[in-house]
Amino acid sequence: MGSSLLLAQFLCLLFFLSHSEPAHSSSNFSSSLKLCPVDQSLALLQFKNSFPMPSSPYRFSCYPPKKVLWKEGTDCCSWDGVTCNMQTGHVIGLDLGCCMLYGALHSNSTLFSLHHLQKLNLSRNDFNRSVISSSFGQFLHLTHLNLNSSNFAGQVPPEISHLSRLVSLDLSSNSEELMLEPISFNKLAQNLTQLRELYLGGVNMSLVVPSSLMNLSSSLSSLQLWRCGLKGELPDNLFRRSNLQWLDLWSNEGLTGSFPQYNLSNALSHLDLSYTRISIHLEPDSISHLKSVKKMYLNGCNFVGSNLDLLGNLTQLIELGLAEILDLSNNGFSGFIPQCLGNFSDGLLVLHLGGNNLHGNIPSIYSEGNSLTYLNFNGNQLKGAIPSSIINCVNLEFLDLGNNMIDDTFPSFLETLPKLKVVILRSNKLHGSLKGPIVKDSFSKLQILDLSNNSLSGPLPTEYFNNFKAMMSIDQDMDYMRTKNVSTSYVFSVQLAWKGLQTVFPKIQIALTTLDLSRNKFTGKIPESLGKLKSLKQLNLSHNSLIGCIQPSLGNLTNLESLDLSSNLLAGRIPQELVDLTFLQVLNLSYNHLEGPIPQGKQFNTFENGSYEGNLGLCGFPLQVKCNKGEGQQPPPSNFEKEDSMFEEGFGWKAVAMGYGCGFTVPINMEKGLEGRMLPEMVEDDTSYSGRCEKVYNGSSQEEGIIFQASGAAFSFFNVVCL
Repeated sequence: MGSSLLLAQFLCLLFFLSHSEPAHSSSNFSSSLKLCPVDQSLALLQFKNSFPMPSSPYRFSCYPPKKVLWKEGTDCCSWDGVTCNMQTGHVIGLDLGCCMLYGALHSNSTLFSLHHLQKLNLSRNDFNRSVISSSFGQFLHLTHLNLNSSNFAGQVPPEISHLSRLVSLDLSSNSEELMLEPISFNKLAQNLTQLRELYLGGVNMSLVVPSSLMNLSSSLSSLQLWRCGLKGELPDNLFRRSNLQWLDLWSNEGLTGSFPQYNLSNALSHLDLSYTRISIHLEPDSISHLKSVKKMYLNGCNFVGSNLDLLGNLTQLIELGLAEILDLSNNGFSGFIPQCLGNFSDGLLVLHLGGNNLHGNIPSIYSEGNSLTYLNFNGNQLKGAIPSSIINCVNLEFLDLGNNMIDDTFPSFLETLPKLKVVILRSNKLHGSLKGPIVKDSFSKLQILDLSNNSLSGPLPTEYFNNFKAMMSIDQDMDYMRTKNVSTSYVFSVQLAWKGLQTVFPKIQIALTTLDLSRNKFTGKIPESLGKLKSLKQLNLSHNSLIGCIQPSLGNLTNLESLDLSSNLLAGRIPQELVDLTFLQVLNLSYNHLEGPIPQGKQFNTFENGSYEGNLGLCGFPLQVKCNKGEGQQPPPSNFEKEDSMFEEGFGWKAVAMGYGCGFTVPINMEKGLEGRMLPEMVEDDTSYSGRCEKVYNGSSQEEGIIFQASGAAFSFFNVVCL
């Protein structure tokens, strides 16, 4: 009996080895044998050489981009990104995602001679709005094709439907001019019967009838059709497909139909109907049918009916641990926030009720051991004090209580939260002074602090500044702040006064750092320790009663793009060290008691009179007041242009000559989508200050569960019953 079993196992092993597709790649296999056929090796080299090296890597949607380092005369099976069949040596896999390929991909490219390819990834390159070649239809063995974010345009060729073995197809996030016409889509749906993943986000499908989506493979588990221009009625049976796990239809504003209350697919875990016209009848008892849904986005949807007892059920979901994200922002809810909302489950990561019309106090009960990362009540009418029980939220990274009517002192107990990155308490009724830190290394990860438009008084908190370690080190990470839960990714958003304008950041880059203490009652001198915060991009101390000089140490803030010290009682000269702030776009020193010549050179040659008005003792360009002995008369434009030519060459911007450097930018969009440089050391010796003070003016003055996001809709009240 035993020998028969061993024989059967041996025969099974032989069968497996004879029918499997053995492969090796540079990442997991090394061999001295040259298995790669010469013609395929040459084809790869010719393909790589057909794309010139781009002048700047920053045109690509990934960072850092990879370089294709293939050497002629070596085995192509050992090259990065190349996978070969172990038996034949044929190239069966090619991963060139984010490899700085720039230029058109032509039909006669040697790439299309690699007929044995099974997996091809060309995502996150720049093919310069060239069309997707019909030659892709020659890859008859292809199972995975990824052309995501590669700047293709034109019509999707019908030859894509020849790839009958495709399991995954990704054409999303290309040029807005990429189109998929009904004939091509119907052929694709008819022939790609093994398809499990289809990503067409951003592809123009405005002529495709939504009912034809039902013709797609029954094996489909992931369907992403965001911002495709779909119009017409969506069949509700699409929500009932047995294998469908991920359905993303957001921003198809012409898409109608109804979301079924019952008999949803048991596999459905991610649902996004944001900014569609699909009618949603979510009755309280229908919540129980959403048990498999982990992420549910209903921003700006068409909710039907006025029965909002659903919100009470959402509170139950929080308490039962069935929610990870609760986002009901910008809905116009009114009423009181129930205190029981503070009893959220250990699994809740995000609680966003900002942009409503809620009254009452902030819930004061926050359970120990919770996982809350993001808490946002901005833009309501909340009163009272900030509850100290927030200290139980030890994982909190983002706290925004701005634009309310909170009457309290500065919540120094926030020092105990070790992960805080963003604290916004602007436009409340905070009062009193900011005393020194009690906890060692408090606020060490803080990157954004906004206490503006309150009634805080006393000296600026020098001791806190010394603890702001995250503001002292320059972070080049181009990613965005988000939750780091394995099953959930929620990108943080924020509204800030940015360079004089109220600006919404739908995504917060990790590199963003800002300190805003404006419009308070702070007194005393500007601390020299502010010069340590070298990663700051914005510093606003305006509209206080600060005295003394402008610290020359501020010249160390070489990342600074906006500096506002206006409407204080500052005296003395403008330090020459500020000329080193070559990224400075906005400078406001108006309405102080400054005197002497305005520094010249670099960005200072671009600022206008408004930066200095209200300082009767200042002279030199751009003011009409001339300085004694010809100081500060006219700027040397030729030197400025010469010194800053690096900006025009590296970024292709002329605007730096008008006072706009290559600063920090964040795209304002609805998608769910720095060069390192040496910094001067902080000057310590007062005798080296060319702008030292000469006079001081003494004046006065979930478990994996439901993410529910429904921001942007229009509800009339917020009525949650605590059970």
